[in-house]
Amino acid sequence: MTDPNKAVFLSYASQDAEAAQNLCNALRAAGIDVWFDQSALRGGDAWDASIRRQIKTCALFIPIISRHTHTRDEGYFRLEWKLAVDRSHLIVADRPFLLPVVIDDTSDRDEKVPDRFRDVQWTRLPGGRSAEAFVENVRRLLSPVATTPAATSVGSSAVPTSSTGAVSAESMPSASRAFVPWIVGGLLIIATGYLIADKFIGSRHAVPAAEAPAIVAAAPATAAVPEKSVAVLPFVDMSEKKDQEYFSDGLSEELIDLLARTQGLQVIARTSSFYFKGKQVTIAEIAKTLNVAHVLEGSVRKAGNTIRVTAQLIRAKDGVHLWSETYDRSIKDVFKVQDEISAAVVAALKVQLLPTAATADAARTANTEAHNQYLLGRQFLNRTTVEGFRRAVECYRKAVELDPEYAAGYAGLSESEMYLAEYTDFGAGFQRGLAAADKAIALAPNLAEGYAARALMRNTYLFDFVGAQADIEKAVAISPGDSHILNRYAEVLSAVNRVADAEVALRKAIEVDPLSSEAWQTLARVQISQGQFAAVRTSIERALDIDPGNGFAQYYSAQLELLQGRIPEALAAAGKIGFEEERLMIMAMAEHTLGHTQESDKALGELVAMYARDAAYQIADSYAWRGEKRKAYEWLERSYQQRDGGLVHLEIDPYLRGLRGDEEFKAFLRKMKLPE
Repeated sequence: MTDPNKAVFLSYASQDAEAAQNLCNALRAAGIDVWFDQSALRGGDAWDASIRRQIKTCALFIPIISRHTHTRDEGYFRLEWKLAVDRSHLIVADRPFLLPVVIDDTSDRDEKVPDRFRDVQWTRLPGGRSAEAFVENVRRLLSPVATTPAATSVGSSAVPTSSTGAVSAESMPSASRAFVPWIVGGLLIIATGYLIADKFIGSRHAVPAAEAPAIVAAAPATAAVPEKSVAVLPFVDMSEKKDQEYFSDGLSEELIDLLARTQGLQVIARTSSFYFKGKQVTIAEIAKTLNVAHVLEGSVRKAGNTIRVTAQLIRAKDGVHLWSETYDRSIKDVFKVQDEISAAVVAALKVQLLPTAATADAARTANTEAHNQYLLGRQFLNRTTVEGFRRAVECYRKAVELDPEYAAGYAGLSESEMYLAEYTDFGAGFQRGLAAADKAIALAPNLAEGYAARALMRNTYLFDFVGAQADIEKAVAISPGDSHILNRYAEVLSAVNRVADAEVALRKAIEVDPLSSEAWQTLARVQISQGQFAAVRTSIERALDIDPGNGFAQYYSAQLELLQGRIPEALAAAGKIGFEEERLMIMAMAEHTLGHTQESDKALGELVAMYARDAAYQIADSYAWRGEKRKAYEWLERSYQQRDGGLVHLEIDPYLRGLRGDEEFKAFLRKMKLPE
């Protein structure tokens, strides 16, 4: 290499040499220096020293991620990854360094990659090919005139980087949580995202930043703009070290929650409000996309125990500032600042703030460090990674230890324990989550989040559908405009086959959260159960417009083709599914329909071998589709014993239609306490 300081380092597992070579060729063809080791026999002190030197001096580090890197517990590439991560801690905030590339369908929730990788945007280049846009982005990042460099996905524009030297998931609508550096795929977070592996939350995949204005199509173009409507944009972290983004994001989220309680005011949910974070988009464009008349924006500067909060309310149609104010306060007065800002917005828009002091108090604490831990917990939870869930649990536990009466802290702890349990100590984790939800409700009977958390656990773990409905209806009554709660309401309703009511709830959720890919993909599933195939296609397209990496929307797209008898199209769509379980399931079904017994058996065999513990319900679906009823019932029983969350779809599952007339199936419904 002529100048290592302007070169990129390509790190890969030996099994991925061909894909690495493809990517290397594309980069070199563009005149980019690439460190690409092709030694047949890696090893030796001199070779090792050379690798370390190149990682220490290269401009960009490109780890190639694949099934091979997932399955290999050891390999020199893992040392390369560690060295790169170590260096990223030393790099200044405005310089990108890590640019992960995925060459197959490996999930961006992969727990076997460093957390640092999951905090930045991943680019998907199957086989290392079709890399033109990625190469152009690398060239731009290496350019000395680049003023706002960032590691973006194919077709993306530059976005701010974090202090890690990587693109910050937290400097964007997080969740990025892979995560969504560009789109918060729902705040389960305390406005949770997709369901984990069709159970709870799914991955948050990024949508290219350059496409933001095009997503206007996700909102009804001809809908009248409600005059009493507002979007709260994420407040900017102006702290000296730029390390308080979790605090500024948290303040913005709490303002959204507070304003959402205002009678007659339509407040856009966090997912959509945070969608434009880090993008060069005008207030007018944001307002048009979200179909609002006003935008609230601001900044936060936190230094020690003092904060300066600046806020301004802007009328979108003419850019007029209806109100602005700067608050210099002690950190302990942060809730007073939120109250004053919300009161000023309400006064400016001539609406009435509902008397919700009890609800507001329940979500608050007088202990500033407990509140700080609560906000950190939210930020980690928004990442939707195993490590993120683990860190969130730690933060929420600290919050409730510091203030044992902190109801919102217990609600957050409940969510975190629940999601972490899906990957770790399943039963014990759920019991802890359930206990935390009970505690939140006991401390604050008017806090919607506690009921929403318990509803999900009752629905998907306890199979207590009556209790789940009671909880979620209580949550909706307390917070009728919360899109996260409305999404969860739809999940509970669809579990008991109230699909028409579920669709109504989802339409309401989309009204206040038009850029929620989660809401659109959930709507697609509900519509599939009703045979509304034309509407399904529209919902899937909306979900994928917002988040092209939405694995469940990809799955429902393949499911739609399969149910319509378009088998070659179903197989093609299956190849795009981000979740291996669903991909193998669709392949087994589609190949069976084509009469390809060997291929169907192979896909189903892989599904059983790899995911018997995590996908018993999908295996039951596959056998049911193939007409093997005895096997289907065996795996349904196994999914019941394993508390498989997929069983909440039992009533509306199109793959089980061949079983519905059986007495055995009716007996299973009775065991599940579901209507026959």
